Amino acid sequence: MDSFSTLIRTASHEQHVEAETSTFMSDLLGGRLGVAAYARYTEQLWFVYEALESAAQRLAADSVTGPFIRPELFRLAALERDLAHLRGPDWRAGLSALPSTLAYAERIRECTERWPGGYVAHHYTRYLGDLSGGQIIRDKAEKTWGFAKKGDGVRFYVFEGIPNPAAFKRDYRELLDGVAADDLEKQRIVTECKKAFALNTGVFHALGEEFPLSA
Repeated sequence: MDSFSTLIRTASHEQHVEAETSTFMSDLLGGRLGVAAYARYTEQLWFVYEALESAAQRLAADSVTGPFIRPELFRLAALERDLAHLRGPDWRAGLSALPSTLAYAERIRECTERWPGGYVAHHYTRYLGDLSGGQIIRDKAEKTWGFAKKGDGVRFYVFEGIPNPAAFKRDYRELLDGVAADDLEKQRIVTECKKAFALNTGVFHALGEEFPLSA
């Protein structure tokens, strides 16, 4: 029988691919969009991670979510440094979320308040994605817009507290395999994982409409 970490990875594979190959992300990684599109995307991430991390202290005491609350994963401070670099010191004044981003962040908040298993689903889809595919975005951003390697502008993708990402991901999957949930709850978590990818893809679609390539 497959482990839970394998189940959650394979069950969400289709949604994962859809997110990665969205028009917006393809254009961004292909260097066909300007730095304004990258900054707008980074801005949307702030709302998502604010929802993920604002309740971290409380969730650390929960038997289900507690093992997943790892400070070395936290991204909000790095995002704020990136936004200051991209938007200037008054970046907060112009901060605005797309409707799809608000829906994504609201769903995360609902899980932080009412459903620990759902929070784990969102935690998994975000942070393991950052440690994996996020590094491709960092590399492309450095080359396309001239950011210093692992410097301001791309610090969101730099996990200074995780010197060995591969080992960390192995440990994380072991946490998933040991999650305090029965089979029915695990299936609910898998379903929420798919929803998380769909919400993320919704943000990409909205960004694609805001930054269409000229014909």
